[in-house]
Amino acid sequence: MSRLIVVSNRTPGKGPAAGGLAVALRKTLAEREGFWFGWSGKLVDAPSTEARFEDIDGLSVAQIDLTRSDHHAYYAGFSNSILWPSFHLRLDLATIEGHWYEGYRAVNQQFARALLPLLKPDDIIWVHDYHLIPLASELRNLGARNRIGFYLHIPFPTTDALYAIPHHNELMRDLSRYDLVGMQANRDVSAFTEFADHQSPSSISGNPLKSVDFTRSETGAFPIGSDPDAFAKMAVSPAATKMIRRVERVLPDQRLILGVDRLDYSKGLPQRVEAYEKLLSNDAHFRRSVHMMQIAPPSRDSIKEYQETSDALDAICGRVMGRFAEPDWSPLTYVKRAYGQPSLAGLYRLARVGLVTPLRDGMNLVAHEFVASQDPENPGVLILSRFAGAAEIFDDAILVNPFDTDETAEALRMALDMPLKERIARWETLMAAAHKHSVDNWSHSFLERLTPSDERLSSATRDILYVSSVA
Repeated sequence: MSRLIVVSNRTPGKGPAAGGLAVALRKTLAEREGFWFGWSGKLVDAPSTEARFEDIDGLSVAQIDLTRSDHHAYYAGFSNSILWPSFHLRLDLATIEGHWYEGYRAVNQQFARALLPLLKPDDIIWVHDYHLIPLASELRNLGARNRIGFYLHIPFPTTDALYAIPHHNELMRDLSRYDLVGMQANRDVSAFTEFADHQSPSSISGNPLKSVDFTRSETGAFPIGSDPDAFAKMAVSPAATKMIRRVERVLPDQRLILGVDRLDYSKGLPQRVEAYEKLLSNDAHFRRSVHMMQIAPPSRDSIKEYQETSDALDAICGRVMGRFAEPDWSPLTYVKRAYGQPSLAGLYRLARVGLVTPLRDGMNLVAHEFVASQDPENPGVLILSRFAGAAEIFDDAILVNPFDTDETAEALRMALDMPLKERIARWETLMAAAHKHSVDNWSHSFLERLTPSDERLSSATRDILYVSSVA
């Protein structure tokens, strides 16, 4: 079997993986020969041109350092001040500085130059996310002929939003240099295909642009998931049980509405709290009998738009507390720090409602984790934004438009009043979908499509011979 080379912006650190991507790829790479390549997290004045290897919790990891100026242009600049808001259809929040693109390409070139000497001819390379769109082009320009796949973990923009991104044609040409481009949802594949079919005819100077040839690239939806069985076990672990008991002591006989998100403007957090405010205003009998907990650790807090989201959330949480709190009852808890997965699994299991309402999201693994952590005999209800990729696979969630806070408030009422029989029926369907789209199935389906056809045939032949010998 060919080696697998995983490439992402950051390499995993020591200890438990915190994010969904890290958890997923640790598991995948641990089962194959290969290594993980990416930025070390260190900023230096003169980075080495060669990657250094380190064993991190049993994984072989190759790392490079970046200069502070290159990292700012590549990460905070082009990636997170232009691509992130544009891909999430928030063009009003995009800040465009021309030199950021130069830094973005320079870092991708640095990645390619450091990675190329480490490659064997039959290695399969799996590149992850919007930070590294140009990497295949840079590797091809250096002579790499390996099979290279790309997976986008955030939504793909509509054609109009894509046209607003500086150098969008070059970025799309970069994507055409991959053998396989994977996305979270069918809506993202449709948006990609729409651009491929209707490309921008001219540049600002009026000169025709050479169209991008996508005939050598395959595109498909590969919805990422979690490990539902692992979360089900974690939800009854001692650490999870301890968290449940802690919360039950301070919230006796109250039904918990839970949100868990990074503090990001794409997550719709102010709108979510406003919907809860409307629930309490419209249905007074819910006061004292429910409690909302929003966990939102800071993210990219050096970027102005994230600071503004934090300020807006602080303000609306304060308003709800001031309007509804009583000396012996608090309507909500807002926590600005992260918790470990066992503690989160306990909170998921305790919650009567999982409130997952991003304004736009690639998939949203919190939805998967919430479903997997439920008590089969007394499950909670998932309220899910129809603009999350997870909405395509979780049909039995209560789907809402997160911009419509009245609709979300009504969904909260429905979820809190839902009979046990209906909650169980919905959860069983959701759990079946979580198993179908588990992280194992996600990685297997993507890598099976990316693997050269002759190797797939050889593997299939080995499987047939093995089954025949056992029979």
